[in-house]
Amino acid sequence: MTALLVLAVAAAGGVGAVARFVLDGALRSWLRVGFPIGTTIINVTGSFLLGLVTGLALAHGLPPEWRAVLGTGFLGGYTTFSTASYETVRLAQQRRYRAALVNGVGMLVLALAAAGLGLWLGQLAGQT
Repeated sequence: MTALLVLAVAAAGGVGAVARFVLDGALRSWLRVGFPIGTTIINVTGSFLLGLVTGLALAHGLPPEWRAVLGTGFLGGYTTFSTASYETVRLAQQRRYRAALVNGVGMLVLALAAAGLGLWLGQLAGQT
């Protein structure tokens, strides 16, 4: 691990966090609902993209440095499991148990499905 790689992962993480912040703010202003839809969309798209990057890496031999910058850096900064957990707990504290269940379990199922789809598509692209 080189200092340049560490700096690249840190910079990509910062860009990913800014992308999450901007997208979540835009979604909140467009979709005024009492459900944390922004966090769900961000985590599902991030899971899909990480699956895609991993699939492409496996199929095309993407260097580990690029996987670290894109996966750990950008997508690590972009996705937010801690926010999703907090929002699920807040829904439960507000006695919105159904919304808490849908948010917690729904996001997990959707994120896993999106990651699997991305991985499959990435590997499929390597076969063509």
